[in-house]
Parts: sequence; structure tokens; C-alpha cells
Amino acid sequence: MSSLSAFLADNALKVENVKVPVSERFQNGDGVPVPWELKALSEAENELLRKSCTRIVKNKRMEMEKTDFALYTGKLVVACVVYPDLNDAALQDSYGAMGADTLVKKMLTAGEYAALLEKVQEINGYDKDMSELVDEAKN
Repeated sequence: MSSLSAFLADNALKVENVKVPVSERFQNGDGVPVPWELKALSEAENELLRKSCTRIVKNKRMEMEKTDFALYTGKLVVACVVYPDLNDAALQDSYGAMGADTLVKKMLTAGEYAALLEKVQEINGYDKDMSELVDEAKN
């Protein structure tokens, strides 16, 4: 029988940050790609991001919520990148960017950005479908 104490905050396993080489173009002095550090978000943090990208759209009969998913994924990437500091003024200035979301899109090629987004989704648990989660829970 399981114990409720397993769910207490102090007993929950911490989600560790992940270091990944996002691009071969950013290298240290030895020619080795510098990894980016990414973190997972809590659902509370994710919900705030999603709500900030959701607007009420009115049509003739009713009001509906509409989420701008391009804006949401951009904010999700920025929120998960720990290193490099996308809010660093010198880094933004070097790319002529205003804001972290603009910076990351100027820094990376389309393929690099897609790979970064894929890794962000993976560390946040979006890489598993429900059947995989059920199978894991059974084991």
C-alpha cells in the first residue's frame, strides 16, 4: 500500500535541469559546442504562460478563448532556458534584439529553434502520449 507521504513536497524527486548542445555554432575556445541549460516548468508556471497568450474572441453568438500557440511556444522556450541568459542586455544588443523571445529566434536557425523547442517539450513531459504514461504507471 502506498503512503501519502510520498506526495509531500519534501519527498518528491526534484526535476533536474538539463544541459543540451542546441547548436554547433556556439563554441568555447577549444571548438566544443557550449551547451544550453534548460529547466522544466511547473503546471502553475505553464498555466500563467498559456493564459498570457489567450484572448477572448467574440463572434455573433458567443465568446471563445483563443490561444496564440506561436506566442505560447516562444514564451515556453524563453521560460525554460536558464543559460544563456536571454535577458542579458549585451547579448540582446549583439543581435539587435529587443526581448528574450526575439533574441532566441535571431540567435538560432529555424532547425536549431525547432530542436530546442522539441527538447523543451520533452523535459516538460510533452514527449509521452497517454498510453506510455499508463504503461509506466503499471510498472
